[in-house]
Amino acid sequence: MAERQNTVVCSFDSSSPRITAYDIHDWLHATFRIQENAVSMIQIDGIKGQIIIKFVDNQSVHVLLRDTAVRAEYKYPNGEIPIVTIDIAGMGTKRVRVPNLPLSYLKILFTSL
Repeated sequence: MAERQNTVVCSFDSSSPRITAYDIHDWLHATFRIQENAVSMIQIDGIKGQIIIKFVDNQSVHVLLRDTAVRAEYKYPNGEIPIVTIDIAGMGTKRVRVPNLPLSYLKILFTSL
């Protein structure tokens, strides 16, 4: 399983219109003053409305979170200004349904906890 380290996710409101990759890069530089050598990867998830930023070190992550107070704004050309939440990216919790699991497996699972 892969673990996300030194990674921050910026989440736009789901009702916000999409923005271009160029506008995202411009916004990241103008808003956060992120240096190019501090970032190893930027990924855009248009469906979820998220920007994932992978930093080269953990210190840059903490500086960004401290300086922004985990919130930022993006101003659209039409004047709309949604709040963008900033958080440390993680794998999250997933709920998995396993149909027809024998009772003996459940006993083994719960006795090992």
